[in-house]
Amino acid sequence: MAQESPIITRFDATSTAANVVRGADLRGRQAIVTGASSGLGAETALALTAAGAAVTLAVRNVDAGNDVADRIAAATGRPRPQVRALDLADPASVAALISQWSSPLDILVNNAGLVTAGLERTHQGWELQFATNHLGHFALALGLHPYLAAAAAAGGGSRIVALSSTAHMRAPVDFDDIHFERRAYDPQIAYAQSKTANSLFAVEATRRWRDEGIVANAVNPGGVATGLQRNFSTAQRESLAAAEAAGIFTYKTIAQGAATTLVAAVAPEFAGVSGRYLDDCREAYLVPNEATLAEHPHGVKQWALDPTAADQLWRRSLSMITRLPAPQDRPGPRWSLRCLDEHRQVEPNEQRPRVAPGGGAGTAPRRRRELRARRLHRHLHPRPTRQLHDAASGQGSDVQHPSPAPGGARGGVLRVGPGVG
Repeated sequence: MAQESPIITRFDATSTAANVVRGADLRGRQAIVTGASSGLGAETALALTAAGAAVTLAVRNVDAGNDVADRIAAATGRPRPQVRALDLADPASVAALISQWSSPLDILVNNAGLVTAGLERTHQGWELQFATNHLGHFALALGLHPYLAAAAAAGGGSRIVALSSTAHMRAPVDFDDIHFERRAYDPQIAYAQSKTANSLFAVEATRRWRDEGIVANAVNPGGVATGLQRNFSTAQRESLAAAEAAGIFTYKTIAQGAATTLVAAVAPEFAGVSGRYLDDCREAYLVPNEATLAEHPHGVKQWALDPTAADQLWRRSLSMITRLPAPQDRPGPRWSLRCLDEHRQVEPNEQRPRVAPGGGAGTAPRRRRELRARRLHRHLHPRPTRQLHDAASGQGSDVQHPSPAPGGARGGVLRVGPGVG
């Protein structure tokens, strides 16, 4: 896997989110930031709002999100961000947020993240870190794709930012046992796998959506002390402390950690540049899979940018989420294969349809625009059906809203390991 000269910007590890957006004019732009009730997400939302964007905070804790929205409005003098509930571990919550959205979307920041100290599963049987950090964001981006495409078609492109981590260097995605059903559970390996998945999502979203003007990049915010570490076990805390002592990373402030996210979201150097992994406000350099984190703390491993793995991950993720029911208050186009298939781009060995001779210059682009407009119309005005197409059997079946988790567990999460709470 070859790499061209990495893209650099005028920013570096010491730059802040405010530095990056200074001079940017995002008035008229819509943005969603997940996990924006604290930490990096709140700082990202603050910077985007200050630059003029209309920001929606997609958060699990709505009360905390409202507090952040109030502080952002007071600090910037801009319109108060909207707050929407989102539990990425709960497919019904993801589908509900998608069903509430109805306008072009210029920026989607998949910021939220979760670390566990022991094994936890959702009621679908998914390992919780993979389900939250990757699958929930994958489903969200897929559901919001028509709005990202609409914003891109209006001019200027749209951008998706997926927060990854240097932790990706610990492990690739294990396609033989993604959810730790057979291998021994290691929370650090599980987290690493989910962060590799975040980067691979950007790679495959690029292949499928770049012709529509959608840019997707992964970023490493660096070492930042946030609420992400609240569930760390003693072993995890000791590992982090040892890495800091060895000089593998130096802690950044939250404002510095959010800077790389803002570079991917607004910097002109990454307009039209997609499928990359950024570190310290610039594109990271590629290292072999056997490289060590100690020697290459600012590199990106080949397995995190591998197009074959990215395609496989997309297909596996799609097969998981397309078996889920839609929210009851609206037919769920985002969970039915009928509409998911509308997003399908040509596969690597397929040929794009050609315009018949005599079709005239500009016929193919015009037809593509017309098809996108029709897809968006069908999404905004779905047929009144609640039928879910089963991916395996090809048969339709009526579906019911998921039952509440036993004991009122948050987001349908089943706790099965130690060190959780």
